[in-house]
Amino acid sequence: MVKVSSMDIISILRRFEIAGEDNAPRHVEQVKITNTTPLSTLVSFRFMRHNYYILFDDEALDDPEYVLEHVRMIDENVEGETLPNPQDHRTEYALPFKGKDVYVFITKSAKRRLDSELADRHPGTSRSTWQKHIKAGHISVNGEVQLSPKVNITDSDSIAIDTPDAIDFTGEELPIIYLDDNVIVINKPIGILTHAKGALNEEFTVGEFFRRYCDYNADTNRPGIVHRLDRDTSGIMIGARNEATATMLQKQFADRKTKKTYMAVTVGTPKNDKARIDLPIGRNPSAPSTFRVDAKGKSAITNYTVLDANDKLALIELRPHTGRTHQLRVHMSYLGTPILGDRVYGKEADRLYLHALSLEITIPISDRRTFEAPLPPEFKAAI
Repeated sequence: MVKVSSMDIISILRRFEIAGEDNAPRHVEQVKITNTTPLSTLVSFRFMRHNYYILFDDEALDDPEYVLEHVRMIDENVEGETLPNPQDHRTEYALPFKGKDVYVFITKSAKRRLDSELADRHPGTSRSTWQKHIKAGHISVNGEVQLSPKVNITDSDSIAIDTPDAIDFTGEELPIIYLDDNVIVINKPIGILTHAKGALNEEFTVGEFFRRYCDYNADTNRPGIVHRLDRDTSGIMIGARNEATATMLQKQFADRKTKKTYMAVTVGTPKNDKARIDLPIGRNPSAPSTFRVDAKGKSAITNYTVLDANDKLALIELRPHTGRTHQLRVHMSYLGTPILGDRVYGKEADRLYLHALSLEITIPISDRRTFEAPLPPEFKAAI
């Protein structure tokens, strides 16, 4: 194997008129030396934001295809070109250096989207999170802030990441209904997310509040979370303070061993004062973030009772037997009586009039409990 120093690389680059007298060995980075054959040495390195290979080989016979074959022994998908020798016109590519013929190959990278490149370089963070960082102005390319995840870059571009410090939510509080060594129960207000949607968390969530109390999932964006309520839904939520409790609670939700009661104000009154809605729910293909009654969807069962009504609105008790996303909202909308304030399946109001009133569940150790969150006064006031 030929011994090659960073000074040797700079000297070769100067002879190929790539480096100047102001360049120094410190400008050569990520040097890797490989013997591609017993008589050939290939050096890969990075110089001034470009990736290069130098081949030391006396049998290449000035053939650029031969050079490319050796480079592809290291990177089979590489694209680029062998650079011409500007010093000696007796050869087109080869240049003598310390008794060996040397060839310089420069890679040419295909352009890629900025968000995809960041996700590949940092696999622990999702592409959607990088998109949020880009749009927030946290990413610079070649010294310029980029605000579009779609901007194209190559390997030669320099990417700088300047993410802000985590927001301090210690001053934020949520009403605690019950707390012991295993569980925490709160009355979630409207407008609060259950947990952040990615690593980039810019708002206070139930998960951030649970983080103070829960060891379960403490290193994620979902500490303590074992079930969810929509942002616009208020009411009872339970969190697990340790992994054993989380397993116990999650199994009850999955096996439908919990009993959940909701209160809703609907626009209009259902034809029947009391009924069981057994209608499957599936994702709406024309609006993938929403759901609809769909014969090919998953089973969804809701029992309801009309408690009070006037000529425009009704106060209804809802008891879901299953826990599909948006289940209560979709079912009531399908009956022609959407929940008041439902921006997706009905019409806007001052809030979504859906409240998780109570949750019956077994907590450690084998203690069956029912937790309740008082009905907000605006529900009865609406009727």
